[in-house]
Formats: sequence, structure tokens, C-alpha cells
Amino acid sequence: MTDTTETYLAVQAVSPGKLELSRKPMQAPGPGHVRIKIEACGVCHSDAATVEGVFPISWPRVPGHEVVGKIESLGEGVEGWNVGQRVGVGFLAGSCGHCSECRSGHLVNCKNQEFTGVHHDGGYAEWMVAKASGLMSVPDNLTDVEAAPLLCAGLTTFSALRNSGAKAGDVVAVIGIGGLGHLAVQYARGMGFEVVAIGRGPAVGELAAKLGAHHYIDSNAEPVADALRWLGGADLVLATASGGKGVADSVKGLKARGKTIVIGATAEPIELASGDLFLKERSVEGALTGDPATGDTTLRFSSLFGISAMIEEFPLERAVEAYDKMMHGKPRFRVVLTMGS
Repeated sequence: MTDTTETYLAVQAVSPGKLELSRKPMQAPGPGHVRIKIEACGVCHSDAATVEGVFPISWPRVPGHEVVGKIESLGEGVEGWNVGQRVGVGFLAGSCGHCSECRSGHLVNCKNQEFTGVHHDGGYAEWMVAKASGLMSVPDNLTDVEAAPLLCAGLTTFSALRNSGAKAGDVVAVIGIGGLGHLAVQYARGMGFEVVAIGRGPAVGELAAKLGAHHYIDSNAEPVADALRWLGGADLVLATASGGKGVADSVKGLKARGKTIVIGATAEPIELASGDLFLKERSVEGALTGDPATGDTTLRFSSLFGISAMIEEFPLERAVEAYDKMMHGKPRFRVVLTMGS
């Protein structure tokens, strides 16, 4: 029996916009759950949904959904995972396995899905309890810090590209070379696409080339649609940066039957003329992260092809500073908290 008088260090949201360093009582994993000793946790912009109170949550709540650590104990009924195994926990906290979406194989859209750091405590902490059905296996040759951003930013971009229908040799454009986009360019290159990076300013172009882009379009200097058409049109555009107008402009640069996939959150409407879609059978769709099996593949692919995020590390005790830096767009490009062990 776990001694619940033991405590651990955590940073939790206690009211909208307010994070606090505190100690929390240790919890035993319930049936179907594991307890994880956390080694690293990414600080993702989606954490703002918890910290700023966008999602309805019960205060206090520990944010964080790019979690890497080792299983310390198993709850009743957990199979396929072992004590001491390195695992990752992403935004999706684990599917139920019995709803219509799960039974159809669409685990991402599970009707009973809970979100890590929203419905229960996440990874801005030394320990956490997680549902076993949401775990991902971390390869030995990825460090904890390297693996953390791949569990959300990496998984989201990798999954969207992998499931897009684009084939090796197709022209794939990435809008926004930031926290998501700088990984998307690397994955697109690794998948064998002809990669077009779309950003603002010549400095971004230099970075895009280092990341593996074959072409760069400076949206400050030329219309994106015209530049894509000059290249022969894009088979696929992955929109990682927010902005409805940029997404709409990219559609005009698609080939016939081309597709734009939106993964960057924006409140700005995407305004499209119907003719830009039906005349060449183009489409626009959204993508939301990936299931645990795709997470396993994301990590293995990243390891095999040397794909990694550009990371700035902070100790857990400086999580408030790390979160503030992320929210103001200052890191380049991902922030990871380390637990000091």
C-alpha cells in the first residue's frame, strides 16, 4: 500500500493565469493506470487552455502533456507495460476502447477521451498517474529532453503528414517555421517529399534550408499562391501557423486534387471561394495529434532520421518563467522542463 503522506513537487494552476509551486500528496495508480516518475515535460502552447482557464477544469490542476519518465508502479489489470520502462504521455490521456469511435479504430476521436493536464494532473511535476492505454514507448537512444516535444508537436505534425495521402516525390509545403513547423519540415524531408517552407523574412529561409527544405517562400516578399504555382503547385500544404488568410491563400496554390491540412489553432476564419475548391477538386481538412501507436512510430522515426526539436531547458522550479517565455513566443522553438534527477 502506498504511503499517501509522501509528497512530491509540482507546479499547478490555482486560478486563471496563475501558476504556483507546491507539494502534492503521492497517489497510488488505480486499475488500468500506472504511476510515472517524470524526468522531462515539454511546455506547449496548448497548456494555456489549462493555465488560462479556457477549458472547464477543477482547480488546482497541474498542466503538461509532453511527459517522459519511467513507470514506477502498475495498477490492477495493466498489461504490456513493465516497471522501469521509459514511457511518454501526450495530450490524449487514453481511449476507452468501447465507444463507437474506438470500435471503428479511431482512437483519437474517442468519445470518452480525457486530456492530460486538463481532466487530471499532467507533467509539470515530479510524479504523475496516467492511463495505460494512452502510453507511448520511448526508444533508448532518445534522451528524455529530446523525446518530450515529440509527444505533441512531433506527433501532431508527423501524424498529419503520414496520413495525408501524399507520396514520396510530391510537393509538400509547410506554412510557419515555428514550434510545429520546424519539425514538420524535417519529417517531410525524411518522408521523401519535395519540401517547400513558407515563412516571413530571409532569416527564416536560412533556417528552413538547414532543416531540409528544398524551397523557401517569403510571404512578406511575394504572394504564396503565385509562388506555389510557379513551382508547379503543391500536392499538400500543412498549415502549422495560425491565420485564416494564410490558409485560404495556400489553397489557390494547390494542384488539382491537392489538400491543405490545418493543425495550427486560430480564431481567424478561413474564408474560401467555393470555386477555389470544386473547380480543381481541392480540399481543406483538420488534424488532431495521433494515437499511441502513431506516437511510438513518431519517436522511432525521429530516432532513425535524427529529427529533433530546437529546445530550451528549464528546471521544474522555474516552470512559471518557462511558461511565460513560451506564451510570449520567445523560445526557439520548444521549452522543456527537467526534474533534476
